[in-house]
Amino acid sequence: MSSPYQASLQQHYAPAQLIEHLRETLIAEGLNPEQLTPDDTAAIDQLHLGGRHASRQLAQWGDIQQEQQVLDIGCGPGGASRLLAAELGCQVIGVDLTPRFIEMAQWLNKATGLDDKVSCLTADACQLPLADQSVDVIWSQHTLMNIENQPRLMHEIRRVCKPQGRLLLHEIVQGDNPEPLLLPVPWAREPAHSHLMTLDTLSTQLEAHHWQINAIEDISENALQWRQKHLERESRGQPTILTPQLIFGPDFTSMTHNLIHNLQSDRIRIIALHAQLGEA
Repeated sequence: MSSPYQASLQQHYAPAQLIEHLRETLIAEGLNPEQLTPDDTAAIDQLHLGGRHASRQLAQWGDIQQEQQVLDIGCGPGGASRLLAAELGCQVIGVDLTPRFIEMAQWLNKATGLDDKVSCLTADACQLPLADQSVDVIWSQHTLMNIENQPRLMHEIRRVCKPQGRLLLHEIVQGDNPEPLLLPVPWAREPAHSHLMTLDTLSTQLEAHHWQINAIEDISENALQWRQKHLERESRGQPTILTPQLIFGPDFTSMTHNLIHNLQSDRIRIIALHAQLGEA
């Protein structure tokens, strides 16, 4: 049973009639909802900054191999999971707290013919339904900022990862500006939904759970330019109906502007991190 916090988070990310609305929108775009490609749905299933390009860069950085088992924490609609399976051939397990996201992911896995490589489960990342030492790679994009019990999450990802396994993060962290976030943003309409860590805190927690950090890259400027470019394109071109607004609702425009302001004012930063699990 979901806690009050989890229930409010589920409502934030997945409004009622999400699947029905998406199916209608795909049909309006001339697509068959039961026969799709990952390209068809990239605008609505890659909800992180940088889209598919950021996912591909993270995968290349982590040198993910075909025979590896990847765990996608906070997989949402499963876009990154399907990208990894389609382009690298690996097996992916996606977990997300939001049942409607998992329903959407399972539908798109089947519609894209990737349901033999991608399985998505409704689960709490702090209580993973996976065996000890069962995955090779832990993958997370824009997830940690919604996790209340981050030390527990660190324990869980260490538990399920194989010895010498890898961790690949593409995350939002707190910047040096202590002023409160401008809200709403894509991950939070209210302060209670946002649990940003500083990069120092994130690194300390990872090291305390025996992760050896190999590299950290601040990609805030790239993320800002990507979001600004998309905003300009949306404002001057013929608007498409297949956008994240289908998921986030009418607040999405405000979320986008606030996200840009939060990045520009160093309230938040975007980082990529690569670590390897050491010995306990």
